[in-house]
Amino acid sequence: MNEAKGSLRSIEQKYKLFQQQQFTFIAALEHCRENAHDKIRPISSIEQSYMEHHCSNATDRRALHMFLDLCAELSRLCLRFEALHAGTPVTNSLLDKCKTLVSQSNDLSSLRAKYPHDVVNHLSCDEARNHYGGVVSLIPLVLDLMKEWIAHSEKLPRKVQQHVSEPWKRQEPAAAAQPSQTRGARRWPRKRQCRQLTKDSLRPRGKDKGSKPPWRPPGGKL
Repeated sequence: MNEAKGSLRSIEQKYKLFQQQQFTFIAALEHCRENAHDKIRPISSIEQSYMEHHCSNATDRRALHMFLDLCAELSRLCLRFEALHAGTPVTNSLLDKCKTLVSQSNDLSSLRAKYPHDVVNHLSCDEARNHYGGVVSLIPLVLDLMKEWIAHSEKLPRKVQQHVSEPWKRQEPAAAAQPSQTRGARRWPRKRQCRQLTKDSLRPRGKDKGSKPPWRPPGGKL
């Protein structure tokens, strides 16, 4: 959980840097829309084709890369959250919303980040209403959902918070006890074998070559 929280804080720091370049980001989107002759529809998603075919300069490409990298990191963090614990109806619902928002096929045009976020307020009325309000609202909305997911997850019992791929660790004590039992079981045949050898060694052996016959008194039997 601590590692996931650290990853979320790192993304938040990168997003703060991205916020400082929101004007550059909006300008890059505007240039791409002009080059693609797509000035009517609002920005509903950031497609890779925008960068491959309609991004005209390095500054625009860098701004779009920052946005796409943040979306990719948020998507990977969703998978890490999913692996932390099996989830509850509340946490699963929050995580599903996050995964839907960062999906490349998701329609962003209707999204609007509200107070305390002010990303939409930095846009002109026409831009916010018709073109860029959804795309600038995406990241702050996902970050809010992830913070809420962490808040709910930290209230769960520690057993629930264990990694979903770690049940095998709980089986280690039982597995560790098995070799000792096996070793203990192996001692019994050895003891029986030793006792058997001891009895065999006490039994009189047959006449061996080079061995003397037992002493007998003259004219009598033993």
